[in-house]
Amino acid sequence: MAVYTDVNFEDLERLLALYDIGTPLSFKGIAEGVENSNFYLQTDRGAFILTLYEKRVAEEDLPFFLGLMEHMARKGIACPLPLRTREGQQLVTLNRRSAAILTFLSGISLRRPGVPHCTAAGAVLAELHKAGEDFTLTRRNALGPPGWRPLAESIGDADSVEEGLTALIAASLADLEAAWPRDLPGGVIHADLFPDNVLFMKDDVSGVIDFYFACNDFYAYDLAVMLNSWCFEMDGSYNITKGQALIGAYRAHRPITQAEADALPLLMQGAALRFLLTRTFDWINHDESWLVRPKDPREYARKLRFHRKVKHAGEYGL
Repeated sequence: MAVYTDVNFEDLERLLALYDIGTPLSFKGIAEGVENSNFYLQTDRGAFILTLYEKRVAEEDLPFFLGLMEHMARKGIACPLPLRTREGQQLVTLNRRSAAILTFLSGISLRRPGVPHCTAAGAVLAELHKAGEDFTLTRRNALGPPGWRPLAESIGDADSVEEGLTALIAASLADLEAAWPRDLPGGVIHADLFPDNVLFMKDDVSGVIDFYFACNDFYAYDLAVMLNSWCFEMDGSYNITKGQALIGAYRAHRPITQAEADALPLLMQGAALRFLLTRTFDWINHDESWLVRPKDPREYARKLRFHRKVKHAGEYGL
């Protein structure tokens, strides 16, 4: 369960005194999520999420994350809206943690999205990219290429997870560092738009959540993160029909340049390596006191090996 810091009723009462959102009716921890402590709050005026930001989220990044969500909501993106206190603050302190209350979005995330869901999600990604064009705050991608080698060196014995994993990481790092593109269209990206961060009502997107990896980077890299997480099947095969649907819906809202298309196989490798590294680090360095189970990094090792054999973007459905 993803609750690292407890909140009792007295804490909640003191917190709600800062806001004008009514009287609490229900309050409980939320099991989903791995980075922060999250609670579902129901008052007589609506439903909300209380988030306490834990140590893995840098304090200095919070104005970017919360400001971005507020900006996106104003632009019509269905995302959580950070509430402001009676004094206009988005961030407060609760139990020695920075905290925020956000609007609750209805819908469900899908473990195995189908083609219609890939279509809807691809369109939302493009809309998100366009909506962020005039957002004035910036944040570098801390988990982009400059951060991969230091992260790889901090992991420990990757072969304890899977034989040959150390060599795979080393070879991929060398290739990506030598050939990573330097001048593709970019701006604000979500950087973590996995299926569990998109909510659906039937086949329609009802919300986009978890902006806590958002940053400035290449738009096509964000697309690569999505293709990696939405278009592989349980047996490890890439579903090109889903890829075509996702890319086609994205292109209908934001054209993809030739340079982006040419770079897609490399971007797919980079996106797979990024999640392989973080998952391997968490798997090896897992603290048993954490109330969440680390995700298996071998899924992204398989994906990375697949991408290293791809020659052109057409193999992804572009």
